Amino acid sequence: MNPFNHPGTHGRPILDVEKQREGLSEKTSASVLPLELKQISHPGSGVPEEGFEDVYRPPRPGVKSRLLRWNAKIEGLAGLEARGISRVLPEEKHGGSAAGYIQMFALWFEMSLCVINLVLGFLWDHKYSSSDGSIAGHRSMILARYFMGYWPAKLACLLNVLMQVGWGVIGAIIAGQLISAVNGSGLSIAVGCVVAALCIGGLATFGIAVLHAYERYAAYPQLFAILILVGASGKDWNTSLPSIGDTSTVTASRCSFFALILSAIIGFTAISADFYVCYPTNTNKRLTFFATWAGNWASCTFVDLIGIGIATGIATKPAWTEAYSISSGALLKASYEGLGGFGDFCMVILALGCINNIAPSTYVGALSMQTLGKYPKLVPRWVWSLFLMVIELACSVAGRNRLFIIFENFLPIMAYWVCPYLAIVLEEDIIFHAVKGKAYD
Repeated sequence: MNPFNHPGTHGRPILDVEKQREGLSEKTSASVLPLELKQISHPGSGVPEEGFEDVYRPPRPGVKSRLLRWNAKIEGLAGLEARGISRVLPEEKHGGSAAGYIQMFALWFEMSLCVINLVLGFLWDHKYSSSDGSIAGHRSMILARYFMGYWPAKLACLLNVLMQVGWGVIGAIIAGQLISAVNGSGLSIAVGCVVAALCIGGLATFGIAVLHAYERYAAYPQLFAILILVGASGKDWNTSLPSIGDTSTVTASRCSFFALILSAIIGFTAISADFYVCYPTNTNKRLTFFATWAGNWASCTFVDLIGIGIATGIATKPAWTEAYSISSGALLKASYEGLGGFGDFCMVILALGCINNIAPSTYVGALSMQTLGKYPKLVPRWVWSLFLMVIELACSVAGRNRLFIIFENFLPIMAYWVCPYLAIVLEEDIIFHAVKGKAYD
């Protein structure tokens, strides 16, 4: 097979180093023996005389061939997503229906209906690019190449990996605190972080199909546990508590809190397209935007307000003040006071919700690792998922006692790079395509 005549190139030479490899192996199963590239010339072909031709070479016995066989077996497991960052072609997408938009809403509603946003509300006392995934069939960071250029997009990929790993660390710490608080002195926060990180990595490893199926139903127990939390703790909220400081200080504090909330949500810009690559190319962009925005807005507003309500009780209820000095998990346990074992059961549900909120971030982080270049792309997605899981595990155990310091220093960093990235995407889509009428390739 000559890569110059590979389907989709329309007879043009493949000049991108990664596309040379992708063009030869895109349709090839992981179990097929590898091909080697041999440089040849094409005189009089009208294309550069230096080309590439795939020539079969029997694999040398050893570590490489064994790894290929093991990878083929692992990717053959039921439910494990073998596809990496290769494009989802139109014929590979599922059929469109009204239920697809409901699934969009449910996905983002559940992802944001979690204890992380609840804990973010405790700090009170101190989605546009999604539609591109269904149209292009590409992941978010692959689309960044289109908007920013091939090499600048690598910087966005690296920052995206750091952002998703950071969320993984925060999620593992909060889930670990909840698990530890339920078990009392019998289980340390460090062990809880290990358990949470392993669950996050395991769910991310199986891929988008499992995540979609899981997120479809995970919102119900989360909503149940949070409503019970409101009933158990609402009597101790002090919503009439006055703000402390002069007008400028109060205004500055409110702006800071708004910036933290914005930073927590705007990070979805860099990952949202990844969850829509299997939607048909004719999926309505406006409905996609509305379903994504509505899911985020409804759950974030609801959970953040509850977190703020609990935060108002910290200043007036000594038991909550003492619990808050231990961990956010201890504060939530104190908020379920009087419910006994049923309150502990609700905390376990919240911990599980924290895990399924972060698993999609680890999944996307693995895809961003593949997008960094030719050699990272050769590493299977599931391997990157496990690699990021190990990093999240180690960092969460090391930073388990500094959660709010991580929050206050990490969240603003996300907005620093995501906001300019979003501005570039909007300019490309609105100015150069919508206004000038230039169609996407």
